[in-house]
Amino acid sequence: MTKTKIIRDRKVIDGADRPIGRLASEVASILQGKSKPTYEPNVDHGDFVEIRNSARMKVTGNKLEGKFYYRYSGYPGGMRKTALKDVIAKDPGEALRRAVRSMLPENRLRQGRMKRLIIHKD
Repeated sequence: MTKTKIIRDRKVIDGADRPIGRLASEVASILQGKSKPTYEPNVDHGDFVEIRNSARMKVTGNKLEGKFYYRYSGYPGGMRKTALKDVIAKDPGEALRRAVRSMLPENRLRQGRMKRLIIHKD
């Protein structure tokens, strides 16, 4: 079996006035390499993705107050929840990063794909 050389491009996407979920699904597809004719699910052929203007993304519906991120410490009473509103106030790129991460398959390639995601606030 011969190893093929992986050529990675850099895609720049403007996130201004775009819903977080639609942007995240597009980014996840590019990170996996699904837009390339050489796509294989077990090989990481994806490109680098650079997001501009992440601070100007839109949140549709009632998600600012109604969407929560949960984490659990493992101890009784250790459930913590953070509202999307608080995550966006602290770092708007983190909300997009969490959305993209959840849209990628849970396998050994996910961490490497996430390293190729670059998010800028401006």
